[in-house]
Amino acid sequence: MEITSYLSDNKDRILNELFSLIQIPSVSAHSHRQPEIQQCALRWKEILIAAGVDKVDILPTSGNPVVYAQKIIDKNAPTILIYGHYDVMPAEPLDLWISPPFEPEVRDGHIFARGADDDKGQSFIHAKAFEYLVRNNELKSNVKFLIEGEEEIGSPSLELFCAENKELLACDIILVSDTSMLAANMPSITTGLRGLAYWQIEVTGASRDLHSGIFGGAVANPINELAKMLASLTDADGKITIPHFYDKVEQLSNTEKDLIAQIPFDEEGYKANLKIEKVFGEKGYSTIERTGVRPTLDICGIWGGYTGEGSKTVLPSKAYAKLSARLVPNQLSPEISELVSDHIKKIAPDHIKVDITFLHGAESYVCSIDSAAYKAAEKAYTTVFGIRPLPVRRGGSIGVIPIFEKTLQVKPILMGFGLESDAIHSPNENFPVDLFFKGIRTVVEFYRNI
Repeated sequence: MEITSYLSDNKDRILNELFSLIQIPSVSAHSHRQPEIQQCALRWKEILIAAGVDKVDILPTSGNPVVYAQKIIDKNAPTILIYGHYDVMPAEPLDLWISPPFEPEVRDGHIFARGADDDKGQSFIHAKAFEYLVRNNELKSNVKFLIEGEEEIGSPSLELFCAENKELLACDIILVSDTSMLAANMPSITTGLRGLAYWQIEVTGASRDLHSGIFGGAVANPINELAKMLASLTDADGKITIPHFYDKVEQLSNTEKDLIAQIPFDEEGYKANLKIEKVFGEKGYSTIERTGVRPTLDICGIWGGYTGEGSKTVLPSKAYAKLSARLVPNQLSPEISELVSDHIKKIAPDHIKVDITFLHGAESYVCSIDSAAYKAAEKAYTTVFGIRPLPVRRGGSIGVIPIFEKTLQVKPILMGFGLESDAIHSPNENFPVDLFFKGIRTVVEFYRNI
């Protein structure tokens, strides 16, 4: 059966199967969600069996389990490894969701739910493309699936799992759909990702909360001191002030800047979508450069003291912040982690105590646009979308991508189908239904090209 007819005939079934995954709140950041983590892994096992794999196992790691499946049709045929993740970000703040985050709803042509795009929806694209190929006797490649449950917390267990299971995961091509396109009518293939370093900072003043009238002015306020330190980490031009932070950052050549400038970008539409008056970032760089090829340092959370209803005149004992850096090629997360930690401790005044915990990191990634796998993906997008996809570096991080390159010696191809407007990690995450089905068609075309 032709692919468009197959998808049309099976549309309701396919969506309902996807919804059965989305309905499971597999939030890896919440320890009390372990039962749901296990349930989601089991549901993926059921889906892959129904799709046509010959073997599927839920394998333990030092953290959450991975789902591994395979269909080997010919030991001499190329082997494609599909990577995805079944864990999702926390849904909070819940009051900002129009519909409940784990009750998927199709509205205005979009699937609204946590995980609709990142990454249950995009991973499910591969399961359905595989299903079509198997049922229509078109599969000419060996296929392996690796679906993990810790991507949203930095994939801490996956590097060891990959190292211990090199033979099991051996492949010629790795496909990942966990990125976005430039626009619904402008496909793109992600050729680079930034790395990540993430810390939690704890500042302590007195041994207990104090009356701000009796002690204020005589004892350091941890929130005040933390705010001053954090504010000093960047300047008015958006540049990071930590000494040596930029030492290994490569400057863009004029040729690279010209190529980036050719990427279509509607700044007015960008601002309108985000409801902001102006963009802001490191001086001397465009928005696309700032989000794709330049490093950043951001405060992701800050808290302390009394934040309840009404007033409470308290001088807090502690203050906290979460800090993240996006890194570019040559910046290694362990080196940046130490650099930033040392700097914050150095600038901390002696009337407070500072503790910094490095939570997790990931390395950056860049792939070639000349490989056979990239060319197959490029042709697949062109066939389905009617336009050649642009190679684009993205600002996000996927920790397992450089792990695959290091451990399996294969550079993944990042075939994303989401949009920046899909609000991943935010309330009202969504995924356009038409892009979901176009994604299935595109992956099928990729297999045909290989």
